[in-house]
Amino acid sequence: MSLVADGVTAGYHGRRVLTGASLTVGAGETVGLRGPSGSGKSTLVRVLALLHEPESGHVTVDGERITGVRHRVPAVVRTRIGVLFQSPRAASDPRLTLADLIAEPLRAVRRPRDEIAGRVAELADRAGLTADLLARRPHAVSDGQLQRACLARALAHRPRYLLCDEATAMLDASTQALVASVITAEQEATGMGVLVVSHDPALLARWASRVADLPSGRAPKRLTEPRRHGATH
Repeated sequence: MSLVADGVTAGYHGRRVLTGASLTVGAGETVGLRGPSGSGKSTLVRVLALLHEPESGHVTVDGERITGVRHRVPAVVRTRIGVLFQSPRAASDPRLTLADLIAEPLRAVRRPRDEIAGRVAELADRAGLTADLLARRPHAVSDGQLQRACLARALAHRPRYLLCDEATAMLDASTQALVASVITAEQEATGMGVLVVSHDPALLARWASRVADLPSGRAPKRLTEPRRHGATH
């Protein structure tokens, strides 16, 4: 079981930002991805998340080659992948309460109301979100509280793969530690594969079992590093 980008070339509005990138995230492993600004790390995440269609190359999910993006991909496939972005505010609908934000992906696939309520309560508890926070909208909570809600949303479908694009970069140390511990616990319980994009070498050394470099305009070079257990920082 694995999530694979195979020879992916991608860009925006005719401007290529990623050329021939290949990367594999296996079940149960944590892969780090690093590279300079502009090297295409976030674009590769969006391609792997089935949110952005590559010009060439392809993504496979558990051996199934994917064609199309977003709702052109069957829900049973696209819900295997969760994403946690760097900016929780850019990734959140300001009109939704935090409870509705967490429930959003479950409502999108028409899960029963009771199931949604139970799952939201479970995830909120794991993310340290109290009832009063769940009733608030994004403008009324801190970045850290909002990112915890976004993490709960990313885990709503019990994904097989979680993609973290600089997901802790804007957080204080205590919130970083909480986010990392929730992800690690989910990984240990379910065998979820995790991709961690970061500029922080110390974080990658603690969290990732192997690290890939993404130099500007080139495919990731795989580097093998000793596995580190735990993800506190």
